[in-house]
Amino acid sequence: MSVYTLPELPYDYSALAPVISPEIIELHHDKHHAAYVKGANDTLEQLAEARDKETWGSINGLEKNLAFHLSGHILHSIYWHNMTGDGGGEPLAADGVGDLADAIAESFGSFAGFRAQLTKAAATTQGSGWGVLAYEPLSGRLIVEQVYDHQGNVGQGATPILVFDAWEHAFYLQYRNQKVDFIDAMWAVVNWQDVARRYEAAKSRTNTLLLAP
Repeated sequence: MSVYTLPELPYDYSALAPVISPEIIELHHDKHHAAYVKGANDTLEQLAEARDKETWGSINGLEKNLAFHLSGHILHSIYWHNMTGDGGGEPLAADGVGDLADAIAESFGSFAGFRAQLTKAAATTQGSGWGVLAYEPLSGRLIVEQVYDHQGNVGQGATPILVFDAWEHAFYLQYRNQKVDFIDAMWAVVNWQDVARRYEAAKSRTNTLLLAP
């Protein structure tokens, strides 16, 4: 029985056009995201077999595969809900997301500074990766992380609340090799209501990062 399942999209394939074409959404969700779900489930089965047989020769590769596929599944599951055809702009108190707006200003100086940093982080990933806005529980502030592949180069314990997929499969059919153009366009579909909900949920998880007994 599968542990992980592919979530349904919260909109139809054409909902984010013209920023992201229906063809990309379909391929990205139904093929790429589905592959990460399958990969995570397959790796769990392989780890169970290794335990049963006490054959640990492939443990390094299996643990790396689990981190890769599971992180891909988690980030994509956030990604779909981070976007909406009615999104864009910036978070404002008038829209009910004032706490998020204040946290961005406090952590980055201004929304413009935050947008520039996340844009650069996503657009300059070497090879495949993500730009991520995360809540960091030790400091209680927001940080931007540049994620290589799906799981590398992140601070332990931070909770992703807004993710920009900078893998080529997320944009190449439409934007070709112009990754920065895709990242710039992404700001027009950000679902700030979803990001604000994730921010509030992350803040509410107190005492989850224990640095000392």
